[in-house]
Amino acid sequence: MNKGYWVVVYRKVPDMATVKNYAALLGPMLGKFGGRMLVSPTSVVTAQEAGFEQMTIVVEFDSYEIALAAYESDDHKKMLAALGPGVERDFRIAEGV
Repeated sequence: MNKGYWVVVYRKVPDMATVKNYAALLGPMLGKFGGRMLVSPTSVVTAQEAGFEQMTIVVEFDSYEIALAAYESDDHKKMLAALGPGVERDFRIAEGV
């Protein structure tokens, strides 16, 4: 079974307090699904080619299916409500090789 990954790039963050509220809920939710933070919001990002230096998060799960289930969970839906409508992010769920 291939691992699953959340790859999240924050394009627009009008208020860092909302992201901190989301992050406070993220740890316990990831624990329920066995998710491991590989790249944190405070990690250094160096943009190459057409990239932008934006806050990036990478989370690893034991399988792609678990990564999907975590995203679709009620816990994550509640977290999205805490994040609010002003944050714009590129959120991808990818299957590892």
